[in-house]
Amino acid sequence: MATRRDWHGLPEGVRQAVEQHTGPVSEATSPDGGRNSELAVTLTTPSGPVFCKGITTGSPLAAMHRNELAISPYLPADLAPRLLWHVEQDDWLILGFEHAAGHHADLSPDSDDLPAVADAVTRIRRIAPPPTPRRPMANQWAHALKAELATPPPNTDPWSATNADLITDWAAKAPDHMHGDHLVHSDLNPANFLITDTAKVIDWAWWRTGATWIDPALLVIRLIAAGHQPDAAEHWAAQQSPDFATTPPDVLTALAASAVRIWERRFPSTATTTAARMWTRHRMSRYHALNTC
Repeated sequence: MATRRDWHGLPEGVRQAVEQHTGPVSEATSPDGGRNSELAVTLTTPSGPVFCKGITTGSPLAAMHRNELAISPYLPADLAPRLLWHVEQDDWLILGFEHAAGHHADLSPDSDDLPAVADAVTRIRRIAPPPTPRRPMANQWAHALKAELATPPPNTDPWSATNADLITDWAAKAPDHMHGDHLVHSDLNPANFLITDTAKVIDWAWWRTGATWIDPALLVIRLIAAGHQPDAAEHWAAQQSPDFATTPPDVLTALAASAVRIWERRFPSTATTTAARMWTRHRMSRYHALNTC
């Protein structure tokens, strides 16, 4: 997580470089959310508001901002805010985006936002990713799992602890099914949608290439976290995404179990990890008589 700076705390040379693109900045407002940028601010400028995010170039998180630089030219303007410019000055990397209005998505059952979310996921599926760099989701997921599977699982939940071997067996299968050449956002949480009449998708720092079912499947976990029962979340995803509907059941079970193994150590107390556990339990119950501790 990055330590947040404010606009006036930036080096003067950085602010001057930004104002060469924006004109004089009369006001700077920081949002409440976000954890991966040292600067996240909406600037009031003579030509209108501009959203900026930035990082010191020596930070490990700078790679995420460069990921957004790489993908932004490939994202249609009706799906994602346009990258207007970027500045690299005095050990800072600043990205300036078109300011996008809208509220973050409500993924709860019967939410009016769900159709726009579904449409956005469909549009992501149609985007050709950059020819380089290739960022295979399968490789990233396998790397994360390798570290987890080499150590005993964390004792964070009684059910997971009781069924640890079964979860591990399923989880190990997931990366083999994630290969593909399609664009994957990989972090479609409610805060990364901006809803008006349609949905725009923001924060592309974690984009990958992979199979077309990955984003809809990860969205199932977000739906469960928002209050959907696992079978209802799966039904919704299958109705909206032919890719999800035709994914073999074993593949979905492996993904759910792998999310539990990766997230229980990193994010033990979040609603998303709890939802991944619920989905895993639901899916594995189709194959096994599970211990119910």
